[in-house]
Amino acid sequence: MSHLLVGDIGGTKTILCLVDAPPQQITRKDQFEVVFEQRYESQKFSDLVPMVRQFLDQAKQAIGTSFNLDKACFAIAGPVVDNASALTNLDWRLDGDRLQKALSISQVQLVNDFMAIGYGALGLDSADLHTLQAVEPQPGAPIAAIGAGTGLGECFIVPRGDGYAAYASEGGHASFSPLSELEFQLRQYLLEQKASDRVSIERVVSGQGIIAIYQFLRDSHQHSESPAVAQAVREWAQCSYPCEGVDDPAAAIAEAAADDKDELSQRTMQLFASAYGAEAGDLALKMLSFGGLYIAGGIAAKNVSLLSSGVFMQAFRQKGRVSGLLEKVPVHIVLEPKAGLIGAVMLMSSQYGGD
Repeated sequence: MSHLLVGDIGGTKTILCLVDAPPQQITRKDQFEVVFEQRYESQKFSDLVPMVRQFLDQAKQAIGTSFNLDKACFAIAGPVVDNASALTNLDWRLDGDRLQKALSISQVQLVNDFMAIGYGALGLDSADLHTLQAVEPQPGAPIAAIGAGTGLGECFIVPRGDGYAAYASEGGHASFSPLSELEFQLRQYLLEQKASDRVSIERVVSGQGIIAIYQFLRDSHQHSESPAVAQAVREWAQCSYPCEGVDDPAAAIAEAAADDKDELSQRTMQLFASAYGAEAGDLALKMLSFGGLYIAGGIAAKNVSLLSSGVFMQAFRQKGRVSGLLEKVPVHIVLEPKAGLIGAVMLMSSQYGGD
């Protein structure tokens, strides 16, 4: 068995895993074993190197034996160019060659986090998915993945040899395209709030997008606020990033909507789900992803009922003359929270960028 180090690097938290994996290609999550895992607050470290060194010391103590790392793969929320990346929400500049030398690991690969999620989606079981549109995937057809979290990630997955290859994109930064009068008003509100000349889809379809939609509906005086959600949004608005000790208002809004007691939160999540479905449909249409569309990210997994209510899929299919094409796309919500880490392991195996 080979020892691999994989990590999911984010502006707020980082998850590192030590993995025992066979030397041959890995295509399923049950083909390797996580022997040690740790979560860290990213902001408490000046760089990834001291974090990894601390992790390896803790792993050695926990396992009770020494080990040599063969490879490492780190999934990063941001663009990766020439095996290097500057994180968007963290003052780190990571370079694979520097990490390789500093950590004495023979191979260090940096990848976009959604590229890793794309590979991970291929290795999941049916129990890891909640299906929104159950149609047979077309063999050899492209696959797409999208996921709203802190931002909006997108990737595409295409046939390569006997398997598939995933490629990162920055599609979440494409322009938001309103489809209703209310969405046009939302776009104008965001333009004024951000003092900008454009609004990206990520400004609407993300955790921060949920808050922005809520504030727009609140300021439009369309619905009154509940005290609990109002306080959560107010505390968040008054803090500076990272907001330590402040609850996530997007989660508070989603929970209030699910409780069916807060009309403003419910309308917020319905508008969010509609915009999310429309963007997912745009991605599937561009890729003709008849192999499947996977909806990843924490927001989807925590709001399965919302995305299953019909609002998401109605917006997904609403594409005018070509709407019928999207009825042929299998659509799944990814329930497995560690799809990116699974994908990083798969990526380091021989089929996906290993030996």
